[in-house]
Amino acid sequence: MRDSSFIGVMTVVAVAALVPLASVGAAQPAAPEPGASAEVQWEVPRTADGRPDLQGVWLSNTATPLQRPPAFAERDRLTEEEVATLAARADRIFRNGRSAFTTPEGAFFAAVNDVDTYEAQSTSSSIGMVDLEFTDRTSLVVDPPDGRIPALTPAAQAREAEVDRGWDEKTGPEDLNNIHRCITTGVPRLGGNFGAGPYTFYQIVQTPHVFALVSEAFHDARLVPLDGRPHATERIRQWNGDSRGRWEGDTLVIETRNFSPGSYYRGSAEGLHLVERLTRTGPDTIAYRMTLTDPTTWASPWTAEIPLKRRDQPIYEFACHEGNYSIVGMLRTARIADAAREAGR
Repeated sequence: MRDSSFIGVMTVVAVAALVPLASVGAAQPAAPEPGASAEVQWEVPRTADGRPDLQGVWLSNTATPLQRPPAFAERDRLTEEEVATLAARADRIFRNGRSAFTTPEGAFFAAVNDVDTYEAQSTSSSIGMVDLEFTDRTSLVVDPPDGRIPALTPAAQAREAEVDRGWDEKTGPEDLNNIHRCITTGVPRLGGNFGAGPYTFYQIVQTPHVFALVSEAFHDARLVPLDGRPHATERIRQWNGDSRGRWEGDTLVIETRNFSPGSYYRGSAEGLHLVERLTRTGPDTIAYRMTLTDPTTWASPWTAEIPLKRRDQPIYEFACHEGNYSIVGMLRTARIADAAREAGR
């Protein structure tokens, strides 16, 4: 998917591969086991029915890039010194009052490059950006081991090309996908801007029979049955799929299938099979791991993990769709551009 909000970020990404940290070749510490926690003397809080209590407001604000940058090659971890250096650089860059707003991933690469001011095609200032969490991970993708999303199939490449064509031409609202039309960013929320991953606030409510995952951005509310009922028939397709949950020990597992042909997640649509796992790892942390499988889209399944941090604050309405003014503006601008081309300007 092409999105003008990512142009500045991708420019920095391209440069970052050439300008690694000075200590990029340093020996890396041993990787902790998945889901391991540094917390001591802590027990998982539980609901009245004995299940882990996942309720509350949680924020995904990790600066770790979705895919491992070439600058870090086979390294899946940074040293403590590198993490501290990146955090200090990001604080300097995005608190100076001159830098543009960016995604957490954009902030990561700006810190890697140690730029003076982050510049991008954005009308928003970095002042007021959600604080970032730098960790020792070099990618959110944890499998394959190289930290990269597997290659797209020819069919997926064709779907992406069609989305790009629609964004370029904008002959009508049908040319724009669900994100640009403010319908939904899809699930899972992983990578990107406007709450499509990092900078995502969630509110979790659970009962013995239903798990609710409410996202602040695009105000999606996922209601996941936990009572063992079967999935809906394959004839029933939904933009965010049909989800069912179950407990495996202290981990909540959510399996989602039956996505709509009108869905769009990194080239995937009705072929997507998603398995999410949420595990409490500390008093204020949840490990949120997701595995995506779609043979029509990727050469192999892949898994990513994001840390969620508890926040003592409410979530607010994200009224992206009211009046749909952005669609009107984008289509009008496209017609102005068409007229200019026809006039030879």
